[in-house]
Amino acid sequence: MSDFDQLTQALARNLKRWRGERGFTLDALAARAGVSRGMIIQIEQARTNPSVGTTVKLADALGVSITTLLDHERGARVQVVPPERAVRMWSTSTGSFTKLLVGAEGRGPVELWSWRLMPGDRSESDAHPEGTVELIHVTEGELTLVVDGESFPVPAGNSASFEANAPHAYRNDGTAEVAMTMVVAVPPAG
Repeated sequence: MSDFDQLTQALARNLKRWRGERGFTLDALAARAGVSRGMIIQIEQARTNPSVGTTVKLADALGVSITTLLDHERGARVQVVPPERAVRMWSTSTGSFTKLLVGAEGRGPVELWSWRLMPGDRSESDAHPEGTVELIHVTEGELTLVVDGESFPVPAGNSASFEANAPHAYRNDGTAEVAMTMVVAVPPAG
């Protein structure tokens, strides 16, 4: 079984498990996440691999991290994730990408991401649940962070934090690659 197939199977199994643990019907989860009932059925039956946006919406609605939805080997108290196990969630033909490095459940999901944006590329995100916070540290280039329509330049060596309960985007308006690390902390469901 390929890594991609394992990821699809893990997402199907974990989505069904967490939906059951939360006591959500298909209709309730669909309404809460803003994802169609049919899409949730396809995901739970491992018949489709949803977009990053859909996966984020489902994780947010369930109050778990994306890592939790994708993880097929959860259990140890300490989790060491080798580079080849990091999950590439988004990429472009020009070489931009995001990698989910590691995540944890505590008072709410926390995720650590590695990002690379090529010149001219951008990634947009819908608003996350109230109380979600993102922390960014730029190591190369200059990121243009857009939160609720307002742009903020974040050059290499600088960090930023923001409440992610508004639409936001990450852009590379420059001529050099942007590399950054991001932490996403989501409040617990309910």
